[in-house]
Amino acid sequence: MAAAQVVNVSLPSLPQGWSAEKDFKPVGGLSAATQRNIEPVGPYFLAHARRKRHNRTFSEDERLQAQNNAKKTEDEENMDISEDEDPMMLSREAKDWKGQDHYAVLGLTKYRWRATPEQIKKAHRKKVLRHHPDKKAAMGKSDENDSFFKCIQKATEVLSDPIRRRQFDSVDEAAEIDPPSKKAASKDYFKAWGPIFEAEGRFSNKQPVPQLGDDNSTQEEVETFYNFWYNFDSWRTFEYLDEDIPDDGEGRDQKRHTEKKNANARRKRKQEDNVRLREMMDELMAGDERIKKFRQQARAGKDAKRKAKEDEAKRLVEEKERARLEKEQQEKAAEEAAKAEREKNKKAKEAAKNASKKNKRVLKSSVKDVNYFADGEASASQVDSVLTDVELIMGKIDVDELAALAEKLTIAGKDGSAVKSAWTAEGQRLVGAGKVKEGDLKAFA
Repeated sequence: MAAAQVVNVSLPSLPQGWSAEKDFKPVGGLSAATQRNIEPVGPYFLAHARRKRHNRTFSEDERLQAQNNAKKTEDEENMDISEDEDPMMLSREAKDWKGQDHYAVLGLTKYRWRATPEQIKKAHRKKVLRHHPDKKAAMGKSDENDSFFKCIQKATEVLSDPIRRRQFDSVDEAAEIDPPSKKAASKDYFKAWGPIFEAEGRFSNKQPVPQLGDDNSTQEEVETFYNFWYNFDSWRTFEYLDEDIPDDGEGRDQKRHTEKKNANARRKRKQEDNVRLREMMDELMAGDERIKKFRQQARAGKDAKRKAKEDEAKRLVEEKERARLEKEQQEKAAEEAAKAEREKNKKAKEAAKNASKKNKRVLKSSVKDVNYFADGEASASQVDSVLTDVELIMGKIDVDELAALAEKLTIAGKDGSAVKSAWTAEGQRLVGAGKVKEGDLKAFA
């Protein structure tokens, strides 16, 4: 370590005559003090309060908190295992691992062949946390049977190896979907059949796999789908079901016999699977309305050429007949329209005539109802004078004017002054229009 070196440096001297009282100029000042209430909050205060409450040291509190966090994490991991564990599966012997459902053992039933390597690793870790023998011993369980834990290890070993996993997927009956019943297919044909080919498509060497489509699929799309599946290129080999080849030093003949037996069994299963797939495709095609529609369209195209001449001749005859019928219909329609117009005009005239008669009755009744404007009994000369003016006015007005005057008189009712005012106003209008001479009206002048 280097030795410390002391350097003597003197401060500069103040200017001659400088003093703090007259030469010091402050550029700012401190703000006034403010009193605030401080509340203890935050994780460090909570940790302090926890230690104080339980009378713990720093190391004790940190150790207990770490244990609680570990237990909480473990509980969360266990809660994530959503699938119930079958008691029959838990009691399975480890030596029978080849017959177990590896996906069910790891709780991946809903994923199966779709499960990713990350999901398999995570599922294995969760199962180990739950079923590890040491974990059971720590929880006070005296059962020393670790067969299911060995099943978990074997399932992980198979599903983590791409080759062995493919062999298991090749015979995974739980992932297979049976063809729908006629009742289910009748409700929604393509929705009922679609999941089957999604599941079968996992065995295809060629990806992506054409989809079944729906009613709106084109003929090219439908033909591509059926050509693909009728010539399906499958990697399915059924190796997982092979009989184990002995490796205990037995003769080569026995091993060759077992290998030949396995090869024959694979070939037979492959043929059976091809027959199953072809029969399923035949059933699908038999009920596919799109195929029927395309066939009908093809037949219609062939028949169209053969029937072209017949249709043309028939068209000419029908066109001529149609023209004749159209002409007859037009003539008949014109005659009916003219007849309807005559009836309409006749009814309109009769209605106008009836309305005119009614309005005239209203006009004549209006003066009669007010006693011809007499205070007592009307004299013959007064009646004659009023009716003469009424007839004169009625003879000079048209139908619309007659109706308007009748409406006014109806409103006036039996009010003599209102009735006379209506008649007088109409008489003055006619005089102003030049239809009645000024001296011709007597009662309504």
